[in-house]
Amino acid sequence: MITFLSHVIKGVNLGSVYAVIALGYTMVYGIAKMLNFAHGDVIMVGAYVAFCIMYYLGINPVIGIFGAVIACTILGMLIERLAYKPLRQATSLAVLITAIGMSYFLQNMAQLIWTSNPKSFPSILPDSPIVLYENGAQQLTMTPINILTIVSCIVIMIALTLFISKTKIGKAMRCVSEDKGAAELMGINVNLTISITFAIGSALAAIAGVLLCSSGYANLSPTTGSMPGIKAFTAAVFGGIGSIPGAMLGGILLGLIEILGKAYVSNELADAFVFAVLIVVLLVKPTGLLGKKVHEKV
Repeated sequence: MITFLSHVIKGVNLGSVYAVIALGYTMVYGIAKMLNFAHGDVIMVGAYVAFCIMYYLGINPVIGIFGAVIACTILGMLIERLAYKPLRQATSLAVLITAIGMSYFLQNMAQLIWTSNPKSFPSILPDSPIVLYENGAQQLTMTPINILTIVSCIVIMIALTLFISKTKIGKAMRCVSEDKGAAELMGINVNLTISITFAIGSALAAIAGVLLCSSGYANLSPTTGSMPGIKAFTAAVFGGIGSIPGAMLGGILLGLIEILGKAYVSNELADAFVFAVLIVVLLVKPTGLLGKKVHEKV
């Protein structure tokens, strides 16, 4: 039983990282109706920035995370302005190809700057485990970084939900999500609103990159964010892309499926289970667990 609970804690921890990444995807898609496949590479850039601040400059991890958030926020707004804004009226295929191109551009730039050699991310919290339950020789433990990851996910989801529902900018985002043309006629600056959305999504990517690497789920390299980014996109679709609670639910469930699949079925087939979930969800409930059907006038 303790072994099973230990796997559940690991699954929730990994799922929390996926959820933070998925929140970035769902924010951009829900408001701008764009699938930003460069999001995973913004995660990688955020992790590298935090790594450089902490490892090379020897500065406090809090400053490192804050610096990564600022860098990725600026990067996200630049990507939106240079790559996506000119394609505002273009087809979805053109936007998708541009996103893939931007992803490869960021990966290759990272390889030129930091080389392709994987780096070990410095710990941002003590590694000493906290014992939750003990039964003879068996112990149920959590590390401080596990607790930080889960708490961060919950706090971010609540903060985003309140931001979208209560603030003036959040209401503008909801209007743009419903109808860009009508929002513009009502005096809302659509371009600025979409830029802010990309900024928030990229800031979340920076936090996710630090949590991903400091939790030990990935070594730091130019491809660090690729697979977690794809899995987080799967989580966003699983939960209902465009839904903030759905992104969190999808991320947690996907993390549990991956860890339990590795523990009880096959380590090699764990990723296959993750993507099999996406196929099943798309077949049974294409809108995701918490997604809503959208009726379009033709």
